[in-house]
Amino acid sequence: MTKVRFTATIWEEDGVFVSKCPEIDVASAGDTINEALSNLTEAIELWLVNARELGIIDDYLPMMKTSEKSIRTIEINV
Repeated sequence: MTKVRFTATIWEEDGVFVSKCPEIDVASAGDTINEALSNLTEAIELWLVNARELGIIDDYLPMMKTSEKSIRTIEINV
């Protein structure tokens, strides 16, 4: 299993916290920063399952491992 890092950018928009992972262009939201981050983590995990099933995950692994700029970093085992 490989541990990878994702960037999580979180901002407030109209009373909701929006979270986005720019490496794979996945976004989510929540009523709090922690909820937005948790929802984004779940969305990334679902994206990873689909990417593995479609055979495209290896195309994204290099950028996941090298991302260093972030507001929050999410580490997920793949």
